[in-house]
Amino acid sequence: MSKPYADVIIDITHTAVDRVFQYQIPDELSEKAVLGARIRAPFGKGNRLRDGYIIGFSEKPEYDPSKIKQIAAVCEDGMPIEGQMILLAAWMKERYGSTMIQALKTVLPAKRKLKALEKKYLVRRVSLEECEELLAFYRRKNQKARVRLLEAFLADETLPYEMVVQKLRVSAASVKPFLEQGVCTLETKSRFRSPIGDQWSRGDCVDLNKEQRETVDGILSVWRGDRRPCLVHGITGSGKTEVYMEVIRQVAAEGKQAIVLIPEIALTWQTVMRFYRQFGERVSIVHSRLSAGEKSDQMERARRGELDIMIGPRSALFTPFTNLGLIIIDEEHEAAYKSETVPRYHAIDTAIYRCKLAGAMTILGSATPSAASYYRAQSGDYHFFQMKTRAKKLSVLPSVEIVDLREELKAGNRGIFSRRLKELMVETLNRGEQILLFLNRRGYAGFVSCRTCGKAVKCPHCDVSLKVHRDGTLKCHYCGYETAIPKVCPTCGSKYIAGFGTGTQKVETMVKAMFPEASVLRMDMDTTAKKGSHDAILSAFADGKADILIGTQMIVKGHDFPRVTLVGILAADLSLYSGGYEAGERTFSLLTQAAGRAGRDSLPGHVVIQSYAPDNYSVEAAASQDYEGFYWHEILYRKLLRYPPVSRMLSLLIASREEEEAVDMARAVKRQAEAVNEEGILELVGPAKASVSKINDVYRYMFYVKCEEEEPLLELKRSIESLDWGKNVQYQFDME
Repeated sequence: MSKPYADVIIDITHTAVDRVFQYQIPDELSEKAVLGARIRAPFGKGNRLRDGYIIGFSEKPEYDPSKIKQIAAVCEDGMPIEGQMILLAAWMKERYGSTMIQALKTVLPAKRKLKALEKKYLVRRVSLEECEELLAFYRRKNQKARVRLLEAFLADETLPYEMVVQKLRVSAASVKPFLEQGVCTLETKSRFRSPIGDQWSRGDCVDLNKEQRETVDGILSVWRGDRRPCLVHGITGSGKTEVYMEVIRQVAAEGKQAIVLIPEIALTWQTVMRFYRQFGERVSIVHSRLSAGEKSDQMERARRGELDIMIGPRSALFTPFTNLGLIIIDEEHEAAYKSETVPRYHAIDTAIYRCKLAGAMTILGSATPSAASYYRAQSGDYHFFQMKTRAKKLSVLPSVEIVDLREELKAGNRGIFSRRLKELMVETLNRGEQILLFLNRRGYAGFVSCRTCGKAVKCPHCDVSLKVHRDGTLKCHYCGYETAIPKVCPTCGSKYIAGFGTGTQKVETMVKAMFPEASVLRMDMDTTAKKGSHDAILSAFADGKADILIGTQMIVKGHDFPRVTLVGILAADLSLYSGGYEAGERTFSLLTQAAGRAGRDSLPGHVVIQSYAPDNYSVEAAASQDYEGFYWHEILYRKLLRYPPVSRMLSLLIASREEEEAVDMARAVKRQAEAVNEEGILELVGPAKASVSKINDVYRYMFYVKCEEEEPLLELKRSIESLDWGKNVQYQFDME
């Protein structure tokens, strides 16, 4: 079929050129110009060659054929995308607000393939009898290097050249005569970079209990039926991962592939180990800590059909599997599944849409499902499965107690450890068991504040307080600004200025002082900055090389440490004051997940929740592991205030270096929204300053719109996009 014209998106991230351009396809490029191919084409008045992507074809010209330019080249190093990925990018552009090229760059697994690694082999080309004759000859001549090589050839016809040089200690000079005589040949094979390595051996399949088996059978029944999304609500330790693996095993037996999303890089270590032991080299991973070559190789392996399972955080969603059967989203409640860059897509909604395009199915799993997912399960939009018991027969949920920190202050205890937690830490260490201490803070202390005027020391570029670090500096965690801790208050000149709050570094210092004999590890953003640091810390703790692990959120999500019997939650209610309508949900999830790390094997577990708000419904529900009680309290609050998931909400961030321009544009947006909202079905909120109203000298304003249906919000979004934004004001949409 003739395809003389290609519809091309040019690789320029600007709304002015965010549209399709038509190009002629030269005859010599006809076979290579396929859907999704990356091309080079002249663009603009100067006909500068630009990259672009073919997103469709047409037989008729849109205007005078003599004025339509020709594609200059098809880039063979580009990784072609399927038609469904183009549709996915278009859906993301429409729903989340971005240019088409931004959406395409998000769904494309790798813009360019990198040169593959090469591995050299020596291959024996003579018979075993001839090889034995040569061996006898070189033994008589006492040429030991060639003797070692020939002995190796008797055992194996093909030898890795690297092994020959390093282990057999045979030089290139010793090999050269064999190559010239035809005794062996040197061959080169391309190989893919492996982010996993070969350090893990295969294991046996896990026997499922009755509850797990019923869940697997139920999910497979759905997969062979209507393939609506499934929500698996399983308490901590109920064995959701084993359920995922068994479902994947049966789906893979029918030639289908699976993507497993996890919220944090820190979870990769244990998750991949369990999958790799079951599925071997048909499993791979992708995440931001891999090199460009490693990422490119894994995506190329997936495209070639050499993998059945890809595991990773949010970006793994776009693995180019051609026979996708499942997308599994573990710990589906996590905020990490929401992109913070344009397009601000949510992995759950995007996964469901990709599955719709591919005829696949989405499985969501969590001990603390998001209110949105649970609401959809209750409404019948999702199939619902529940697992109420722990998978290991001797494992039971830990006992939990709440310590009122207000009472600790009354008793004269001003430290960060309650008397009860100290007592239990001593007992746990004496028994030779392990402890997790969870604190959702980063840095050595919180912020520096003046006792005289009450002002905190803030970043001069961002509307946030600077954080204290142990090296004596104050740092901004938004823009990276850094300065020394002042001797006097910069506002009033008072000398009564000091740090407030507690960070993981300070907790580590205090624990080492309290228990000098104990081995302590700390896991937060600072200690995991280097590649492989997540795995190193977690594996050391799992191997019993430390007694106490202190950390932020990354230590309480999905990990299974059999000898952890005590979990101390040091600042349980901190996230209650983080702002946003989901604060209660975040607090409940964090506390429940943290508590679930204790007593996951035969040893009984204990959890201490330290809080200044012990009677808050999120804290109380987490202590009693009462998800149902929490959910009905939370959803009532959402209904009263028309927050998601009861209503849909469109948010718009307006930003400019000139505050007056940002304010003027925000007012123009509100006028446009009021004009569109003639029937009054939209609830308009704002505009107002963002919670962080200035970052890097850029002023930020927010505007929110609520509606029970999504389509009116999308219509309003398109109307707002059509406004004259000028060059100095940026905007960013978000849909919840």
